[in-house]
Amino acid sequence: MKKQLGATLVGILFIAGMIGVGVVLVAKLVPAYVEFMSVKKVLNAMDSSGDLKTMSPKEIQASFFKRGSIDNISSVKPENIDIGRAGDQSTITVEYSVKVPIVANVSAWLDFSASAGR
Repeated sequence: MKKQLGATLVGILFIAGMIGVGVVLVAKLVPAYVEFMSVKKVLNAMDSSGDLKTMSPKEIQASFFKRGSIDNISSVKPENIDIGRAGDQSTITVEYSVKVPIVANVSAWLDFSASAGR
């Protein structure tokens, strides 16, 4: 007599459930990481264009938010931006947190930090 081999219905459902959980996590977390990549892109653009060398801190902040509105950056607030000056070069550091609701009362808290001008 030959022994049967294969997956059971319970095993297939378990694997499908794990894949479903993974898909939900990716779908919920990817937008926060895409926004962070946009923040880094804005900071690099400001650094390469020379804005950090010639502008005052208020102008740098205004420039960041103008550029950020184009890239749909909504998680960064004015209090999340730190602008420092060393000689004739300014540095801008953006540190912010995003709370992403996953399902029901389960959330993910993501901390992001990016800087330019060093």
